[in-house]
Amino acid sequence: MGQYILSIDQGTTSSRAILFTLDGNVHVSSQQEFPQLFPASGWVEHDPEEIWRTVRETCADVMAKGCGDNDEVIAVGITNQRETTVIWDRVTGEAVYPAIVWQDRRTAEWCETLKKQSLEPSVNSKTGLLIDPYFSATKISWVLDNVPDARQRAEQGELAFGTIDSFLLWRLTGGKEHRTDATNASRTMLFNIHTQEWDQELLDLFGIPASLLPEVMDSAADFGRILDNGKLNGTSVMGMAGDQQAALFGQTCFETGMAKSTYGTGCFLMLNTGDKALQSEHRLLTTVAYRLNGKPVYALEGSIFIAGAAIQWLRDGLRLIQDACDTEPLAEGTSVDHGVYLVPAFTGLGAPYWDPNARGAIFGLTRDTGIKEIVTAGLQSVCYQTKDLQKAMQKDGLRPIALRVDGGMVANNWVLQFLADILGATVDRPRMVETTALGACYLAGLQAGVFASLESLQESWQCDRRFEPQMSKEHRDELYGGWFHAVAKLQSGPQTPA
Repeated sequence: MGQYILSIDQGTTSSRAILFTLDGNVHVSSQQEFPQLFPASGWVEHDPEEIWRTVRETCADVMAKGCGDNDEVIAVGITNQRETTVIWDRVTGEAVYPAIVWQDRRTAEWCETLKKQSLEPSVNSKTGLLIDPYFSATKISWVLDNVPDARQRAEQGELAFGTIDSFLLWRLTGGKEHRTDATNASRTMLFNIHTQEWDQELLDLFGIPASLLPEVMDSAADFGRILDNGKLNGTSVMGMAGDQQAALFGQTCFETGMAKSTYGTGCFLMLNTGDKALQSEHRLLTTVAYRLNGKPVYALEGSIFIAGAAIQWLRDGLRLIQDACDTEPLAEGTSVDHGVYLVPAFTGLGAPYWDPNARGAIFGLTRDTGIKEIVTAGLQSVCYQTKDLQKAMQKDGLRPIALRVDGGMVANNWVLQFLADILGATVDRPRMVETTALGACYLAGLQAGVFASLESLQESWQCDRRFEPQMSKEHRDELYGGWFHAVAKLQSGPQTPA
């Protein structure tokens, strides 16, 4: 038996490869950044060949540093930026157009037209998603309609579509396997999360031939054997999940009511709802958390567009701090009720508002306001936005009983204490911070028989520090009320958070 599981973590700005030991610890890792491309206003693209190059090279790097031969790697797991869309030639494997990234807004006008035609309720009832350029369906249609001969070639079965996981699997297996998992499929706006099948009515609505689509597998499955990739030759890909679902899995949130929140550039809060796909009445997304042995587990998801990016703006835009770690001592020396509210709606407001026209603002400035108050307000804005999501989930019928957190911002103890206070809930930071890659490792290890059960994985989860709420409900409500009034001044639509 081998000694390691390899996780490929393909993200929006970098690719990483991590070798995990069989007890879930990092043995060696490698990371490479690659550029984002902005060919027009609101357009965001990647070069698929750059993604493939960085994945190959990071995998080769960790294998060279950490492995004697391929027999030491038992299985490979893949986790990926979700919704990003690639269409490629089935013979040559070359993409017919750059990868259109999840952030891309080029199909916004078409999405608004579909909403005006009252199609969103039907799409939402099948997919759990709102009609938005964020998801893959309108991206696929755009490529078919704007790349010469693409639609004709797709209808003739010459082309293949995939989110990044499918594209990587195709390349890793030498073009032999065209597959995805249920979590990634659930983010395309083409997959019926109740029947667990591609939906023909949705394919017809978006004008997409079924021949383009990959086979949908469980999140732990035999996806295919790697070919022509050095020391990894012959190793099987056995786990796959979109990045946020992988983080939920890595945090071992396997019970209904358990939730994780990832704080990176944005923030994604995901709540396990068990075998019930809760239909949100408060603009949250219903999605597949993972699927094992043919049985889906569902989640409610809320997406915050700006979290860590607000701190980057304070550093690079306003130059109020030199480093993100400067924020903690500044906040520790500031009263939490300083009266300033920073609403970081730089690209609109995400869940539960979904207001693309809102823009950022700072409220409550006085002559006494200084750097520490503005910086503290930036940190608090991330926590207030998480509170928005918690309230929406509670009104949808399930309140997070505890929150497991990960991402770059969770190194800040002040943030996590204020988060626990404003949520009125326990916040746990794990010892293992690489939760996304760890989730892919766990899925691959389950399929390979390395890990016996979900229960055994839960037992391995370790808490680095627990943050308990210390603030009174009256104080919490007063602070959050100020946030609500600040957000209401920016909204172009209904002024209710949930």
